[in-house]
Amino acid sequence: MSDHVRSCADCGCRLSQYNDEDRCATCSRTSRSALTTIRRVPDEVWRDAAVQSALTSWDFGRASRLIRELAGLRQDDMAGLTGLSQGFLSMLESGARRLTNIDKVTRFLQGAGAPTELLPPFSQEQASSSPALSAPTGLAGAIGGAAGVHPNVTDLRSLAAQAAAQSLQFAELVAPSNVTDDVMEGLTFELARIATGYVHAPLQSLFDDLLSTRDRLFALLGGRQHPRQTRELFVLAGTSCLLLAHASQNLGDERSAMAQIRTAWTCAEQADHTGLQAWAKGTAALIAEWSAHQHLALRHTTQAAPFAPAGESRIRIAAIEARAAARMGDRVRAVGALAALQQAREQQAAPGGLMDFGGLLTFPEAKQEYYIGGTYALLGEHTQAERHATRAISLYELGTKEDRSYGDEALARLDIVTARLATGEVEAAGEQFEEILQLPENLRIRQIGSAVQKVGTLLQQPRLAGNRTARALADAARSYQTLDITPKVPMQ
Repeated sequence: MSDHVRSCADCGCRLSQYNDEDRCATCSRTSRSALTTIRRVPDEVWRDAAVQSALTSWDFGRASRLIRELAGLRQDDMAGLTGLSQGFLSMLESGARRLTNIDKVTRFLQGAGAPTELLPPFSQEQASSSPALSAPTGLAGAIGGAAGVHPNVTDLRSLAAQAAAQSLQFAELVAPSNVTDDVMEGLTFELARIATGYVHAPLQSLFDDLLSTRDRLFALLGGRQHPRQTRELFVLAGTSCLLLAHASQNLGDERSAMAQIRTAWTCAEQADHTGLQAWAKGTAALIAEWSAHQHLALRHTTQAAPFAPAGESRIRIAAIEARAAARMGDRVRAVGALAALQQAREQQAAPGGLMDFGGLLTFPEAKQEYYIGGTYALLGEHTQAERHATRAISLYELGTKEDRSYGDEALARLDIVTARLATGEVEAAGEQFEEILQLPENLRIRQIGSAVQKVGTLLQQPRLAGNRTARALADAARSYQTLDITPKVPMQ
């Protein structure tokens, strides 16, 4: 059978030509005829206890599904009756969307032919006077409907019960939420797990979890929740994009990394979270530092500084600035940044950062020493570089496995290799280089590969031409394989 032959979605017969409905002419006429004759859902459907319970609790997704099943309707049939799109109904029934707008609630129920007594109280009086009613919009409509409904009711207890129902509906209208505190805690825990695991676990083992967490956060933000929860969701969503930016950079995909940074910054602005803003700009500086646009790194650190709260966040910005300036040969700025780093170390930490997530989103003393060592290495002050790099490695080795950063340790060792090569200690440099060669390939991020290649260039200097150890190390550097994942990080 030709790939272009299709069958009727209803009866299965072969279609002789394309049409929008994927139905044969007979089934299309039958469907349209059935829809035009279904002006109301059968009365017995509205008497069903489950349908009434769903409507009373304003669970319109469950109500729509029950009504269709009992009336024998499809989603597109229901869409035609209610005036809502089939796509919206699909999301409504799956729980991905909620129906809270008064106009849509009224249109949904009246279109399906719900009896007047099942309409929301703020719509009942108007429904009795106009079958094509458009309910009052906004909070004023909900409140206004409560004042004059059911004037025939003389039983004060019934009137009180109706008033209570109206008040509850108003509360649900202004404070519906698609997220609970338990869900929020679970998402926070998941991001903390990923951030902690990131520094010592292979990237592949975390990447899928990170993407699915970000996607779930984006979906929740598409719903409605309390403003406090919305702010927290934006912080979590921004943090997930921040972690994806680091992952993209480690894969060598600078463009994707910067796209993730822009999204993280947008989320930080929505949440008015200065800690997230500082970390996003700091990460942008890191990306620029390791790229062909090194001059942008210092601009990003300048932009990050006003947002950084006292403590590790401020130390991080100073450390990035110091190393970026040294990489560009600006010794004065690099030394000034190191002084600012020391001053930030002496200040008491302030709340507002991202430290509670742990792992990659912290800047502990071991990492600080690694950055200081790297700055001195770039400035050519090799004694200082080796001293701080050695301390960084020692602190990592003495710490817990969860806090141990394989990337920082490897790069600190490469600073020691560079320092020892500068003083002609080739054998001693080889001892450190051997540790890097033993690092599993799935832990070799792109920055390590770039640093290894630079060491390989140093090993080929004319003064080392006759050194057998130097030649062997240079060969090892040329063949060093780094982490390579072909699919790029999604640009979302």
